[in-house]
Amino acid sequence: MPVLFVGHGSPMNALEDNEFTKTWKKLGEEIPKPKAILYISAHWETPGSQVTAAENPPTIHDFGGFPCELYTITYPVKGNPNLAKTICEKVERITLNYDWGLDHGSWSVLKFMYPKADIPVIQLSLDIHKTATEHYALAKQLNYLREKGILIVGSGNMVHNLRLVDWSGNNENTGFDWAIEANEIFKALILNNEHDALVAYKSLGESVQKAIPTPEHYLPLLYVLALKKDEDKISLYNDKYVMGSLSMTCVKIG
Repeated sequence: MPVLFVGHGSPMNALEDNEFTKTWKKLGEEIPKPKAILYISAHWETPGSQVTAAENPPTIHDFGGFPCELYTITYPVKGNPNLAKTICEKVERITLNYDWGLDHGSWSVLKFMYPKADIPVIQLSLDIHKTATEHYALAKQLNYLREKGILIVGSGNMVHNLRLVDWSGNNENTGFDWAIEANEIFKALILNNEHDALVAYKSLGESVQKAIPTPEHYLPLLYVLALKKDEDKISLYNDKYVMGSLSMTCVKIG
């Protein structure tokens, strides 16, 4: 199976028919149908790595201040407890979680990729105690899942600084200079397979520091990159900016 990093952006995308959601739909149609999906979302951080094991994971509306219509959306997909248990057996220090479901970093994308909600989904959390190097190393242990027909998706945003968002609308469809510079650095390193530099992102300069004020939206990218094989091709999608300080860039590996 290929591996995907998705720039998920605002929860409002779940209500819209725009260039981003069209691309997610196209990706779902183009790649082989997976047996299950392992999703790493920026919006589930825990002490220690955890994987969801509920039979029927709830749709989590983990946001506030949005239109009522957004809170009525559900993604009634099945979980895959057996897959979750197998991962815990094969990968050290991952534990089962029966309470968490699908947050908006996952369902707002999956509802377009797989609108029938007919593919089981489990989520893997981001351990708040792990370094970027440790996240990358953990992801390497998941590589065997690709051979078993499991689609692995990381969901965040390469450039994600909500403190610097331009709410005026003047930069609705473009990025600030520093955001564009940071995103171009990321893309060049991704396409050149320079993973060590991407793991050591804190050394990539001031624009990158602005792009990653906190790591949770960036770390899912490292999970995806760690799963790349030498022969895999890399494609970029939705390479656009919104509200000045967010990039929607998606990466497909394989």
